[in-house]
Amino acid sequence: MMRKILYLLGVILTLSACGTTGRQHGAVALTQTPDEDPLTYEQRRKFDYYFLEAVRMKQKGDYDAAFELYRHCLDICPQSAATLYEISQFYMALGQEEKSEEALKRAVRSDEGNFWYKQTLAAYYQRKRDIPKAVAVYEDMARQFPSRLEPLISLVDLYGQTKSYAEEIKALNRLEELDGKSEQVSMEKFRCYILMNDQEKAFNEIESLSTEYPYDMRYQTILGDVYMDNGKMKEAYDTYQRILKEVPGYAPALLSMASYYRKQGNDSLYRAQIDTILLNDNVESDTKMELMRQMILQSEQTTRDSTEIVALFGEILERPQQNADLAMLCAQYMITKKMEKESVPVLNQILSLDPENKPARLQLLSYAIRDNNLDEVIRVATPALEYSPDAMEFYYYLGLAYYQKENVDKALDVFQKGVKQVNEKSDRNVVSDFYAILGDIYNTKEMKAEAYAAYDSSLVYNPDNIGTLNNYAYYLSVDRKELDKAEEMSYRTVKAEPENATYLDTYAWILFEKARYTEARIYIDQAMRNGGDTSQVIVEHCGDIYYMLGEKEKALEYWKKAEGLDADSDDGSTPRTEAELRRLKRKIALKKYIAE
Repeated sequence: MMRKILYLLGVILTLSACGTTGRQHGAVALTQTPDEDPLTYEQRRKFDYYFLEAVRMKQKGDYDAAFELYRHCLDICPQSAATLYEISQFYMALGQEEKSEEALKRAVRSDEGNFWYKQTLAAYYQRKRDIPKAVAVYEDMARQFPSRLEPLISLVDLYGQTKSYAEEIKALNRLEELDGKSEQVSMEKFRCYILMNDQEKAFNEIESLSTEYPYDMRYQTILGDVYMDNGKMKEAYDTYQRILKEVPGYAPALLSMASYYRKQGNDSLYRAQIDTILLNDNVESDTKMELMRQMILQSEQTTRDSTEIVALFGEILERPQQNADLAMLCAQYMITKKMEKESVPVLNQILSLDPENKPARLQLLSYAIRDNNLDEVIRVATPALEYSPDAMEFYYYLGLAYYQKENVDKALDVFQKGVKQVNEKSDRNVVSDFYAILGDIYNTKEMKAEAYAAYDSSLVYNPDNIGTLNNYAYYLSVDRKELDKAEEMSYRTVKAEPENATYLDTYAWILFEKARYTEARIYIDQAMRNGGDTSQVIVEHCGDIYYMLGEKEKALEYWKKAEGLDADSDDGSTPRTEAELRRLKRKIALKKYIAE
């Protein structure tokens, strides 16, 4: 029994019969005239049936059955080229390369006019690194199919690998006859001639290219570059000057002239030429970009003096810009050199040229956030909602800026717009934070139902969002609702961050609301030891808990201490209301706990 064929073979619908001479790959006649067909009518009928059934099995993926059917076809007609070709592919998939090669050679002999059979055989030899056999097949194909480029291209590659430069040039000449002169072919012929130490023919080749296209300055420049790269400096200079006389300001020639001066060691002329290019409004931005990259690399390898590069960027950016690319390169260079302050006007210039440039806007935004410059955050982020409407980070920071400036309505509007951008590709953690802040805003506006719905949404996107769990639990406790749920959520935050004063205070307060005062004292004391003694809210809660434990004098001390602390929170929590501050004063005046 033949072992199972597990390889996925490509479906090649080559419907062929014994001795066919069709020329189209995959579209060969099944029948022949009686004089051409070596099979009887009955044999032909059987052959056609089994061949078509083999094709069907192959299309279905039943490769074992297909293979057996193809073998049966060969029993009927051993010289069937199409069947031999198919069998060769099966043998190749099974790793039986010798059988595959033999079947493929027989297919080629049976149908000498089939381009694709020969192409497959040559490619097989090429993969095996059997270069002589591959070359022999490709040369045969080039003679038999003189209008096809593929065999000649393969021959150029193989002759190049074997350093058969004279043969490679012959193949390149035949390519030119078919496809016309081209830069790639001429440059390859030039390379071959140089390697053969025939400089005269090498330069003639490039000169003939420039003669073929006399109005294409690119080829003229290539000629000058070839002269320069091979030490013919006078010829190179004359060529560049001729180009620039004909087309003043032609960027490639200007760039080549700069290279010429550098090779000559003439630094002053080299620098003057560079300035001419960089400050030329007609030179493409890509050319300037490449040149500036070279200048930066050269600077890093020598003086590492950034002031010269920055000054040059300054001159360039004063000129009209085709796009934001040069400004972006300048900003990236400045940021690398820790010149953040100097990069700000450049980043703003980038946005004036390209308002949709997200990296530049995010960089400016990061500076504003670091400096807690809320007005700058708003200035930078606001246009992003128009130019980058799907970038949720802009909604996030813009909404936060408004929230911290106590412009709650603006913050709510921004966050509501932001959550509308949520889709299946959105970062779930970011979305969770969006809903968390929405919940806080709704609470500030006394929109309790909306707040709890927002917190629920936040936990859907990230069940472990500690900030959400804490705030949700705290507001439930303040509202004296679902205290068991609040305790469960708050306990998770304390387990996650056991030294976080805010989380400890929330848990203590929930225990307080559940009248578990002794437990509450344990956690409020921990909160006080971990920095809570600077928070008016936490210190007041501490007094409340001690009062309920009967330590009224100590409670009064804590309330008085709370009154002396700043009521404005610096931890991003909701500012205290006037009602809360009045209640604290009443506790002190009456020397007792007041719930409402």
